[in-house]
This record gives sequence, structure tokens and C-alpha cells, in this order.
Amino acid sequence: MIVNASEADAGKRLDVFLQEHLPEFSRSRLQDWIKAGRVRVNGAGERPSSRLRGGEAVEVEPAALPPLKAYAEDLPLEILYQDDDVIAVNKPAGMVVHAGAGRHSGTLVNALLHHFGTLAKGGGEERPGIVHRLDRFTSGVLLVARTDAAHRGLAAQFAGRTVEKVYLALVHGRVKADQGRIEKPISRDPVRRLRMTARLGEGRSAITEYRVLERLAGFTYLEVRIRTGRTHQIRAHFASIGHPVAGDRLYGAPAQTEGLPPLERTFLHAHRVRFSHPVTGAPVTVEAPLAAELAAWMKNLEPGAERGGN
Repeated sequence: MIVNASEADAGKRLDVFLQEHLPEFSRSRLQDWIKAGRVRVNGAGERPSSRLRGGEAVEVEPAALPPLKAYAEDLPLEILYQDDDVIAVNKPAGMVVHAGAGRHSGTLVNALLHHFGTLAKGGGEERPGIVHRLDRFTSGVLLVARTDAAHRGLAAQFAGRTVEKVYLALVHGRVKADQGRIEKPISRDPVRRLRMTARLGEGRSAITEYRVLERLAGFTYLEVRIRTGRTHQIRAHFASIGHPVAGDRLYGAPAQTEGLPPLERTFLHAHRVRFSHPVTGAPVTVEAPLAAELAAWMKNLEPGAERGGN
């Protein structure tokens, strides 16, 4: 494959440039390919640290990727709900859900395999039991299927948009309306390939609804419902209306707010999931309280105005 560098890429390291344009591969894997001569810039081999001048044709010859396979790993795991068919866990921020992009250890799936032994095979060897995901730095409720029948049933509910997903989010600025709806299509950002965007007016349809819980100095605390499940949906939607999620530097949040301690994660928490049990059909609601580190950080904020309406 050939990736063309633009004038805007001038000065970038070769490995950084490739990671921006080929986010499906880890930076360490790209560096290995560069060192092995599988990457050529205008036909010549380079070092990972080589700087681009802009306008080069970068040819990449990917090596075969080793198959990913989850394995049991003794890691802490907070179980919110479990029966013979379904597990709901409280995923901590910083933990990835399953292996991928050069990450094999420390995953939620690895922890699940240690605690439960086997999971549904529907997600494949690298993500058994997984029917939906949360971003690495998002915490909260995540459902996992223990059996193939449960996996099929839950996957059908997610595809049919019948699973209720409610998040808690703190965003920068004062969101004017007490409640609202963002309905903008989401697509891959053509410049920064690691993120999505809702600013282009094209892509996959996405619907986000919100209600103000509290107004604080410089921030608004929200309850958010997503009617679709697009990648980075909440993050991209609120960034598109000028209210990035606190701590979300990828989508425009400042690295630090004056007078406040650093926020080492995204202020986004999957608070509640409501679904029909995939075997019995009974309604099930699972909640995870706001992550302790987020609740503690929010105590630093001063009230900004009245609480939002119901």
C-alpha cells in the first residue's frame, strides 16, 4: 500500500505519520516494519525517527499479523450482575476490552477468562463473549455473553437498538438547553485518523440525547442516552457543538484547566444498561455508580448555576 504525505506532514517522524494514517496497526509494529525494510520513502529505506519533508510517497509492505487469541490473566474484576448466560462488569478507565493494535495483556477479556473459564465463542478467539465495547478511558457497565445463545440474543438487541445505554458526562462550557438531541452523521476524521468527526455532514447516522444534571463553573454535568452505537459517538457529538468531554484531549479538551488538578482520563462513564434477558426475556437493569476518581475530581468544581430540569 502507498500513503502519500502532504505538506502538512512536513517535519513529522515517519513512524508517527504512519500511525496517524494506519491506526489499525500499533506504532511498535510499524517501527518493526520500518527497521525490517518493509517501509520505503520515495523508494528508499528510512529509520522510524526520519523526518518527512512533505510530498513523499510512503510505500508499506505489511507483514502477516500473528493471530490474536485471548488468554486467562489474573486481574481485578468488579462484577455487577451475573447468571448462567450474562455477565455485567464495571470496566475501569484505562483497561481495554480485548486484544488488538499491539495490546495483548491487561485486557478485560483476559480478566473474564480467568474468573469464568469460558465465554461465548461468537466474538472470535480474541474477543470471546463481547457484544459491545467501551473506549479505553471510559468506565462503567459492559455486558458479556457466557453462551453462544446469549451472544446471539444480545447482539440482536444491540443491532435493533433496543438496549438502553445511559452515560454520565462532564463537558466543557455551559450547555444552554436543559435537554436536547444531537443528530449528526459520524465519519472517520480525514486528517487525524485516530478520531471520528461529526463536522463533515456525512458518514453513519448517529443520535445522542442529553439532559442537564448540574451546571458548574466552566462545565456542564449531563445524563446522556445514545440511540446508536457509533465509535466515539458521545465524544465526537459534543466536540462538534463546542463542548468537548472533560479530559478528552483527542477531541479538543485542554490538557489542564487553571486552578484544577489534572484529569488523567475522559470524564465519561457508562452508568446504566437496560436490556431483555436473551434467554428468559425478563427485563434487566444494571447500574454502575460514577467512578470514584471522577466523583472526587468533580468536588473541585464550584457551582455555576441552578441544577437542570427533570
